[in-house]
Amino acid sequence: MTDMQDMTGGRELVMVSNRLPVDRVVADDGSTAWRTSPGGLVTAVEPIVEQLGCVWVGWAGNADERIDPFEIGSMRLAPVELSGEDVELYYEGFSNGTLWPLYHDVIAQPQYHREWWDRYQQVNRRFAERVAQEAADDAIVWVHDYQLQLVPAMLRELRPDLTIAFFLHIPFPPSRLFAQLPWRKRIVEGLLGADVIGFQQVTDAVAFRTTAERFTRVPALGNTIVVPATADRSSRTVLAQEFPISIDVEAFAAVAERPEVLRRAQEIREELGNPRTLMLGVDRLDYTKGIRHRLKAYSELLADGEIDASDIVFVQVATPSRERVEAYRQLRDEVEVTVGRINGEHGAIGRAPLVYLHRAYTRDEMVALYLAADVLLVTPLRDGMNLVAKEYAACRADERGVLVLSEFAGAADELRDALLVNPHDIEGLKAAIVRAAHMPGEEQRRRMRSLRRAVYDNDVAHWAAGYLGAVQAVAESRRVGPSGEWTEPIQVGAAFVPRSIDDRVRRLAARPSLIVATDFDGTLAPIVSRPQDARILPRAAQALDVLSASPGTGVALLTGRSLAGLAETGLRSDGWIVSGSHGSELVGLDRGADGAGGGPAEGELSEDEAQRLGRLTRRFERMLGGEAGVRLERKPFGIAVHAREVPDRQQADELLAAAVVLGTAEGMHVREGKEVREFSVRASDKGSVLRRIRDALPPGPVLFLGDDVTDEDVFATLGPDDLGIKVGAGETAASERVPDAETAAAVLALLAELRTGIVIGSE
Repeated sequence: MTDMQDMTGGRELVMVSNRLPVDRVVADDGSTAWRTSPGGLVTAVEPIVEQLGCVWVGWAGNADERIDPFEIGSMRLAPVELSGEDVELYYEGFSNGTLWPLYHDVIAQPQYHREWWDRYQQVNRRFAERVAQEAADDAIVWVHDYQLQLVPAMLRELRPDLTIAFFLHIPFPPSRLFAQLPWRKRIVEGLLGADVIGFQQVTDAVAFRTTAERFTRVPALGNTIVVPATADRSSRTVLAQEFPISIDVEAFAAVAERPEVLRRAQEIREELGNPRTLMLGVDRLDYTKGIRHRLKAYSELLADGEIDASDIVFVQVATPSRERVEAYRQLRDEVEVTVGRINGEHGAIGRAPLVYLHRAYTRDEMVALYLAADVLLVTPLRDGMNLVAKEYAACRADERGVLVLSEFAGAADELRDALLVNPHDIEGLKAAIVRAAHMPGEEQRRRMRSLRRAVYDNDVAHWAAGYLGAVQAVAESRRVGPSGEWTEPIQVGAAFVPRSIDDRVRRLAARPSLIVATDFDGTLAPIVSRPQDARILPRAAQALDVLSASPGTGVALLTGRSLAGLAETGLRSDGWIVSGSHGSELVGLDRGADGAGGGPAEGELSEDEAQRLGRLTRRFERMLGGEAGVRLERKPFGIAVHAREVPDRQQADELLAAAVVLGTAEGMHVREGKEVREFSVRASDKGSVLRRIRDALPPGPVLFLGDDVTDEDVFATLGPDDLGIKVGAGETAASERVPDAETAAAVLALLAELRTGIVIGSE
């Protein structure tokens, strides 16, 4: 678990959720105490709270009970009182009878009652007022989940000094479904009171931004929504972005290594009769979790003889949930009837093919179940994330076990080596269960290694760094204006950084490790008619020098020029990693795991390579060397034909096409650039060299700026935490775009200032 102390910049953290993260425990002598509850939210944020401490505002769980604030561990708990009618109308009614089914793709029919909505507003107001009362000046307030979507706007009215973050732990519905909600605009306006709105998946964030534009007429620029000024408030921006939640992987792995937990896992298998295959399902008893579909598939497999009831056991843990809500009581009845029917039809004395456990378990017992299970079935019809899937992978240090995962769970975006299924497709689900039960050990190991790598790379610390880093960036950027309004500065020097890029750069600046990579021509240096006259913009050079000297920051220059040709521009790149000739040359990677350092990346040319390159060079010199405006650039592993200075554009295209014919005939690797064609005896590209650089440096996100078609090889490799910026026009896989090299320099200057405090002036 990495240190999170810097994630709030010393500001007080106030957590706000419907329930406080504790349960009341009554001892045998009648005395009461509080203990941390085992809920999903608590499990996710527990390591964050342990390090940072917090004030936590929420309901204690008993209606009509007034409780004074109290402390437990590093938390100071500030209870909000709810009456029995509040619980019925606000919680069981609007939250779980209206919003929950609506946000889960209308799996059950939402109900729209005005008295539910009225009480939802009242209770949200009560929460906002309690937070306003408890929060210190300039605190960061983190509001959680669908029960409290009006709190951000209400709190902003009461306490404009606060930085307000909201995280939605469940899916956000498509705009066409959200449109059903009679109070749709009010909900969106409530959420837009936050500075940062976090979602589990890209699709959720996109759906919200689309919905906000549709129903409140606010423009969305990339992942940023611009809330326009009013008579008494200046305009501001809201970051609406996906931040996939995760788990404390190390904590689960540590429990899984304890001898008593390993013994308990073996005992579980023995108690179940040592089946050849033990399958496991772990869910809240909720209609979104796909339990009925899962039991149907299992029942049909038993009936068809596809699996043998004598050597397989399925354990379904169904944690009690919302038992006062009619839909949940009905679901429990249906599930328990199905369980009885399956065991009645396929069980034997002393052996049940299905074990149904309707209660909650401690973490130790759950980890023992994960270790005992050969197959974990996580097949919700719709789920924001589903941390059970990640917990299973974290516990399986033996690299055994198979995860069957619904493609409609947020975890499916990261855990691609699970067996992904559509839980509505019963035949497909049955096929996945059979395949999981018979998967060879080597395939299990390959898949589980991939799953564990994904979970370790994206653990709760990674989530917190991304989410709280974004929140902290907002908190640091806000300034009080002369009239008391709060604004976010967007301008740096003479060039404007687009708002959507500004927000993402601020998040990157807060990361402990970062790689800043960029192309040269057209990105750091404006395009000129004679390539040899290109010069890096002073502002860009200064920003990169400042960044390369800052802790945890690697600076890499990825150019198609040869290193010798780059040196002719007068570039000084001390402390940078520099890749030339599209990755065929690489210097400065002396921190690499393989000890790679200066010189050509792949050694000297072979005799065959030298002969082929020599023949092509002679042909180019003979056929193209005399053409006006054509320049031949020799590189260690190839040659480039430049036609930028050819006066007639049609003639330039024809000359380049002729060069491609000659190069292809020699078996060369051909790369197309802006008015240039490059020919190499070896396949290399900027994307490959960036992967090599990433492997050699500490893990961290990448900021990459590039303008050419050859830079698309890099953009295609970037992940969700990275930021790719296309400079100039043209089709691109980059997520953002700036118009010119001057704006690219402004982006680098902004990052340098945020990361180091050193202001990079405009030239």
